[in-house]
Amino acid sequence: MFVTPTSRSFRRAAAVAPCIPLALAACQAAPPAEEQSGEAPMAAETLAPEYTLGPENSHNRWSSTIPPQLTVPSGAVVEVFTKEASDGQITESTTAEDLANVDFDLIHALTGPIYVEGASPGDILAVTLHEIEVQGWGWAGIFPGFGFLADEITGPWIRGFPMEPGATEVAFNDDITIPLAPFAGVMGVAPDTDSMLVTIPPRTNGGNMDNRHMIAGTTVYFPVQVEGALFSIGDAHAAQGDGEVSGSAIETPVRVVFEVEVMENTRGMVEPQYESDDFYAVTAFATTIDEAARKATRYMIDYLVAEHGLTREEAYVLCSIAGDMKISETVDVPHMLVSMHMPKGIF
Repeated sequence: MFVTPTSRSFRRAAAVAPCIPLALAACQAAPPAEEQSGEAPMAAETLAPEYTLGPENSHNRWSSTIPPQLTVPSGAVVEVFTKEASDGQITESTTAEDLANVDFDLIHALTGPIYVEGASPGDILAVTLHEIEVQGWGWAGIFPGFGFLADEITGPWIRGFPMEPGATEVAFNDDITIPLAPFAGVMGVAPDTDSMLVTIPPRTNGGNMDNRHMIAGTTVYFPVQVEGALFSIGDAHAAQGDGEVSGSAIETPVRVVFEVEVMENTRGMVEPQYESDDFYAVTAFATTIDEAARKATRYMIDYLVAEHGLTREEAYVLCSIAGDMKISETVDVPHMLVSMHMPKGIF
C-alpha cells in the first residue's frame, strides 16, 4: 500500500494528554510560493494552529540533552516562527567586510525542540508542512573559505533582499527576478547522543538537508531516535537552487505551520524520506556525492519493493528510467545530500 499523509498503513495511536498552548505571536505573512522544481505546485491545506512557539525558543546544536520548549500530542498542528540562519548577526546594515566577524558557532538558530507524546525510538515522526511564509528581509552571501568553490571564489560578498508581506518574487538585480519558494533548510529530530553536535552537516536525524523540495504541501518522515522525538526547525530559505553551491540561499525568518504524527517504522527507514501529491522521495547523506547517490538508489529500491511489490531488479530499472536523482546539498564539504524522486503518476 502506498503511504501518504492521508492514507498511512503504518499509523499507530499516540496517547493524547492536555497541553497548554503558548501565547500566539503576532505576524505578517506572505502566502506560500509555487515550487520551482518542474513538479506541479502543491495546494497545501490550511489548518488553525493549536500551539505556537516563537523564535526566542531557539538553540543551535543537536543533542538529546536539550530540553523541550513545547510538548504536544501526536496529531497536533503547530505554528513556529524561526530566525534567519545567523541568529541575528547579519542585518540590513551588514557589509561584506562584516562577514569576517560572523560567529559560525551561532549557526543555525533552530526553533524547538518540540516533544511529541508517544514518540519512541524506532518510530517515525511524520511532519506535514502546511504553510511556510517569509517574514521580511533576507540575505545571500559568500563567506571566505566556505562554499562548494571556496578555493576559487573567495568572497566576501553579500546582498540583501527586501521582501514585503505577500511577495511571491524578489529582484536579484535590474534584469533578474527570483520566484520565492520558502522552505526550512534545517529540520530534524534529536540524535541519540548527549554530545552537542553542530548543525552544519546533514545526518540520519535530518539536520541541514537544504532540500528545496520540502515546501508547503510536503510530508517529511524522520526516524525517531529519542523519546518524544524532540523536533526542531530553522535555517529558512526564501529561494534556493539544488545544491546551494555558494554557501547560502536567500536566508530569511519564516512562519511555519505543520502537523506532527507518530507512526510505526514498518519499512525500517534509517534516513529521512518525504512525499507530496506528485512524488515519493528518499534522502541519503555521505562524505561523497557518489556514496550518497548509491545510498539514495538503494533506499528507493527498498521503497519500491516494499510498497509496490517489485523485485529488486525491477525496482533498480525503474529507478533508472523514471527516478529523478537530485543533488540537494553540496555546500557542507565533505558532507553531501542526494535525494531521489519517484513520480506517483506512473503507478
